[in-house]
Amino acid sequence: MTTRREKDSLGEYPVPADAWYGIQTARAVENFPISGRAPDRDFIVAHARVKIAAARVNARAGWLDERLAREIERVATAIADGQYHGEFVVDRFQAGAGTSHNMNTNEVIANLANVALGGERGVYHPLHPNDHVNMGQSTNDTIPTAIRLAALAKLTRLVSTTHDMARAFDALAAREQDTVKSGRTHLQDAVPTTLGREFSAYAWTLKRCARRIQDTAVDLGELGLGGSAVGTGLNTPPHYAKQVCAELATLTGEALRPAPDLCAQMQSMADIMQLSATIRGLALELTRITNDLRLLASGPRTGLAEIRLPPVQPGSSIMPGKVNPVMLEMLNQVCYQVLGQDAAVAAMTQAGQLELNVMMPALGSALFDMMDWLTRAMTAMTRRALTGIEADRDRCRAYAHASVGLATLLNRAIGYSAAARVAQESEASGRPIADLVAAHGLMDHQAFADLVARAASGDPS
Repeated sequence: MTTRREKDSLGEYPVPADAWYGIQTARAVENFPISGRAPDRDFIVAHARVKIAAARVNARAGWLDERLAREIERVATAIADGQYHGEFVVDRFQAGAGTSHNMNTNEVIANLANVALGGERGVYHPLHPNDHVNMGQSTNDTIPTAIRLAALAKLTRLVSTTHDMARAFDALAAREQDTVKSGRTHLQDAVPTTLGREFSAYAWTLKRCARRIQDTAVDLGELGLGGSAVGTGLNTPPHYAKQVCAELATLTGEALRPAPDLCAQMQSMADIMQLSATIRGLALELTRITNDLRLLASGPRTGLAEIRLPPVQPGSSIMPGKVNPVMLEMLNQVCYQVLGQDAAVAAMTQAGQLELNVMMPALGSALFDMMDWLTRAMTAMTRRALTGIEADRDRCRAYAHASVGLATLLNRAIGYSAAARVAQESEASGRPIADLVAAHGLMDHQAFADLVARAASGDPS
């Protein structure tokens, strides 16, 4: 590999000749061959936007030459638009706080800008990665800002995907609102309900999860940018924090503002932890709902088989004709992984010390994984499974009318004890509750069927 030699405070070091990054990035590549995972795309974009905003404010303050500011903005905009992402090569597990990624961004922008200005790679003139691209900034305020901005971008997609799934359940609920079935508590026969009510409950739960996730955006919009190294605002122009947040708000379309305490927003990752906690809540609810669907679809002959999932692939390498609930199984696995990442976020949230949380690179990566995995998994689940669900209405009806739980409908007519005896008789004899009700002269079959239908629909009469 052809290299060029660059020099920093530690001495000289080889850098790939055709790389747009520089010496500090090259050192980090050598130091951190850990996960093999490049930085998150939304994070790269967010960090580039921080550089744009800073250049604009520094130029207006007269601290940064207008020509250099324009070049920083031009290159950083190209990065934000998706160009040069292959130049971001530092592993996700890297130097604490994200210094290596910050310098990766500074060096790429500086080299691209200098070449455009007639200079050459690795010769940081007229534009220097620290003095100009990083002016008024520190890793300590740009990295947590970029994490929050990337989280806000992902939050929008995750909330939208959650609502998509909720709408799919709502559509199923409307279609199956009159499909009477047996309810089950403790996995035992219970009073009748409808398949529509079950689906509607899933939709409502997902909407609540989406609302709780969305609510975290308010705190995420409080940025510590402008705090510089330890939250004091050292080496920043007057009113920098307010102005740079305004520029970022324009660039991102998000409601952003300076944190009331820039030092606190550098020390504390509590807002990120809260977002992670709400995503954990979504994952737990999705796991429960997915497990329910797997039970309802179990069969086709020896399970509940109240619903049928669309077949998307053969299910067995040895059993011909077998079709498994693979999309549901996939979502379960993703949810369990999300719970692990949430635990990592929680542990790293409390790992901050004094003025800084140095766990930010891995903390951000764990959060990004949670959000991306769930967004993709829920999208696939909705498209490949939910929209194709079919109800076996005959099966649902048969279970409903065979359920011992129907004896509960007799409570008001004959009392709990007498109804319990009817239930016991049904279980011992195998005769349906409806037959026993008719045999005991309590009501005829049609009247009892009407009672079942009203009970399933929630009609208290």
